[in-house]
Amino acid sequence: MPLLLRGASLLRIYQCSCGLRGANFSSRKPVLTNLNFMRDGMRATYSRKAVSKKTEIKNDEKSVIEEEDAAGSDLEIERVKSDPSQLQSMTVKELRELTRRMGVSGKGTKKDLVSALMDSLGVEGNGKGGKSSSELVSPSEEPLKRKSGASAVVEQNLESSEVISETPSKKRSRTKQKSIKATTLEENSVSNVKINKTSVQKETLVVKGAAPKAGLCPNENSEPWTVLVHKKPQAGWIPYNPKTMRPPPLSKDTRALKILSWNVNGLKALLKSRGFSVQQLAERENFDVLCLQETKMQEKDVEVIKDTLLDGYTNSFWTCSVSKLGYSGTAIISRVKPLSIKYGLGVPDHDTEGRVVTVEFDDFYLLTAYVPNSGDGLRRLTYRVTEWDTSLGNYMKELEKSKPVILTGDLNCAHQEIDIHDPAGNRRSAGFTNEERESFETNFLSKGFVDTFRKQHPNVVAYSYWGYRHNGRKTNKGWRLDYFLVSESIVEKVHDSYILPDISASDHSPLGLILKL
Repeated sequence: MPLLLRGASLLRIYQCSCGLRGANFSSRKPVLTNLNFMRDGMRATYSRKAVSKKTEIKNDEKSVIEEEDAAGSDLEIERVKSDPSQLQSMTVKELRELTRRMGVSGKGTKKDLVSALMDSLGVEGNGKGGKSSSELVSPSEEPLKRKSGASAVVEQNLESSEVISETPSKKRSRTKQKSIKATTLEENSVSNVKINKTSVQKETLVVKGAAPKAGLCPNENSEPWTVLVHKKPQAGWIPYNPKTMRPPPLSKDTRALKILSWNVNGLKALLKSRGFSVQQLAERENFDVLCLQETKMQEKDVEVIKDTLLDGYTNSFWTCSVSKLGYSGTAIISRVKPLSIKYGLGVPDHDTEGRVVTVEFDDFYLLTAYVPNSGDGLRRLTYRVTEWDTSLGNYMKELEKSKPVILTGDLNCAHQEIDIHDPAGNRRSAGFTNEERESFETNFLSKGFVDTFRKQHPNVVAYSYWGYRHNGRKTNKGWRLDYFLVSESIVEKVHDSYILPDISASDHSPLGLILKL
């Protein structure tokens, strides 16, 4: 090709230099024409070959990319099957893409997506399927949580709660020694304590015997709730330690009722995938009444599960969402037979999501409630604070005309700054907006209902909910969203109001109330 081009050029130069014109050059015209034609043809051929080559390369690259994507997709699914806890660190977009690849329905909130994927994977909490999505714990705890053996005997070496105030500092070294003030419950004196942050994170787990059952934090050295984690701690605040802060048990001749409340974040998933049963909770706590929220049950499933859920608790009352199946849902399970039962608030606009059950006992009304979350983008905030909270508060006051009232459940509001680890960073987050906190004050506390835990522990930093993302439970970056609110007339009968943070089979921990009768 270059030679032909050069030949055509030389002929043109020769023509000009020799002054060939007319008939003298006529014999060379066919040659030049043929050369030009050959040049143009070879250019076109060369161009077509180049384009064809590029197309082949692109097709090969596309094929390789598609094969890599397919292999990557299969690999990602296998990774999720082997460790379902990865689902909690994925975004909603990633979860929906994963549900599409696996052929699972990808609708609803992040919790719904995770639950659907967990059900699709059929992961068992105490088998090789690995840890469930709700059991996000430190690496040292994982082998213990994946096996459901007999209960363990644990060496307890921690004598007092360690207090660490978490303050943002970009320049601070991870291993820098911090001098802070630690206050214990037994001593009113304040002493300076130096704690190495790295040493706190590297906890040594010493267990004798079989591993503890899944859904339970295994020992005291791995009790993150005993560390004060708060971005704006106030003087006098101390971390929650139920082992030292609960009062002595009542004498056997004192009549009392023990009530437990728990947002289980899907009851079927709890029983199937998380290796922890409600029966275990009953054997450990020996409660009289259990209130559940966010059961995510459908009416067709209730009859099957309620007969096998708990031995000795013959009275159970369930309400399920009918507007959105497998969503919300509440229940009360009791050894004591109530005088009456009511479902909902009596307001049709509020009663399609199965959020309230009320039972009447001799001395009081007991309500379990799952208050609507304001949602992503606070889309339900106005409904929540102007309609739902108002209706619930008015309903409670109406009941109170005949008997004292106890409200328990996930109320989806961290009332004060002490109730959330990062108040400044969550001003516009659902559950800590000014509107929700003011509504909580107006519709419940100002109407005479008392937050029993805060009354018993005014300066204690304690959380009942830890988000799955960023290992919230492991780092104790939580919220207190679950409550027992009681009428002022019976507040002095409350012997104990407490949280069970070591039960980690849900993103919420159970809380309890012991009421003297």
